[in-house]
Amino acid sequence: MFTTPEQFAAANKATVDSLLSLANTALASAERIAALNLNTARSVMEDSVSGAKALMGAKDPQEALAIQASLAQPNVEKAVAYSRSVYEISAQTQEELSKMVEAQFGDFQKTVAGLLDQAAKSAPAGSDVAVAAVKSAIAAANSAFDNMNKAAKQVAEIAEANVAAATNATVKAVSATAAASKKK
Repeated sequence: MFTTPEQFAAANKATVDSLLSLANTALASAERIAALNLNTARSVMEDSVSGAKALMGAKDPQEALAIQASLAQPNVEKAVAYSRSVYEISAQTQEELSKMVEAQFGDFQKTVAGLLDQAAKSAPAGSDVAVAAVKSAIAAANSAFDNMNKAAKQVAEIAEANVAAATNATVKAVSATAAASKKK
């Protein structure tokens, strides 16, 4: 497959670089999720303490219920924002990883095409049919990869739209419930 030690060394370096890039992307995503989790935990704790203090200061059960109802909507909005942030981090990471895989697949395609051309030049007479069959199989694999990639992007777009619709519906439902309980 490799005709010179330099080609072998270059291929190994490219593989190591790719693995490092994948690892760095995964670690960056994990770091962002961890920071989000820490900030969310801190915020939840602070909100819980201030909510408990407000409830303890209530003069009667109706005031306590009103305070509790006023705390519900911001908590749901924060939960929705947290979910949205996790989704965004995941989607960005998935997009970066997809780009890396696409680039690697493109490089792989070029390498295979080069090797196939090299093999075709040194193949015995009459092997044109076999070379054409291999080229056709590679073209079919490339087409399948492209179709799969397009389908995955469409699924991601649909999922993103569904997440946005669900979070908007949740926020509206909580807002309507909070408004209704204030009127009572």
